[in-house]
Amino acid sequence: MKRKDYITWDEYFMGVAKLAACRSKDPSTQVGACVVSPENIIISTGYNGMPMGCSDDAFPWDRDGAETKYPYVVHAELNAILNANGRDLRGSRVYVALFPCNECAKAIIQSGIKEVVYLSDKYDGTPGNIASKRMLDAAGVKYTRLRPETKSIQLSLVAEEEQ
Repeated sequence: MKRKDYITWDEYFMGVAKLAACRSKDPSTQVGACVVSPENIIISTGYNGMPMGCSDDAFPWDRDGAETKYPYVVHAELNAILNANGRDLRGSRVYVALFPCNECAKAIIQSGIKEVVYLSDKYDGTPGNIASKRMLDAAGVKYTRLRPETKSIQLSLVAEEEQ
């Protein structure tokens, strides 16, 4: 008999997005994204961070003050789209822990992604969030809040024979 405690496709892909978020150097917000084909094949991943060639140590990570991270950081969704290196994303889904901002919503629409699966909508009702939803609705991009049955996934990076 096969095991019954395996995770769903949605949990798997959200887990990949959350794992990608672990690569972010941002001290306050770590977001990851995973772009998946209609055939459930991972096309690309991304996380929020500085653009290639821009040192994580040379640019600010502050949220407030004279110089903040906001003009510099590439969001996870845009990074995942760019990391696809021109592969066709039409009809794909993007899994992301945080509902996309209005700038990422534009990139999602332009790339042909047809569904956004997200965990949190903590900025619901803000002007950027309202704009995101308005554009996604107008473009026919579905967005679905994932409410997983599996609440956490534990990974071990220790070889089986060493456990």
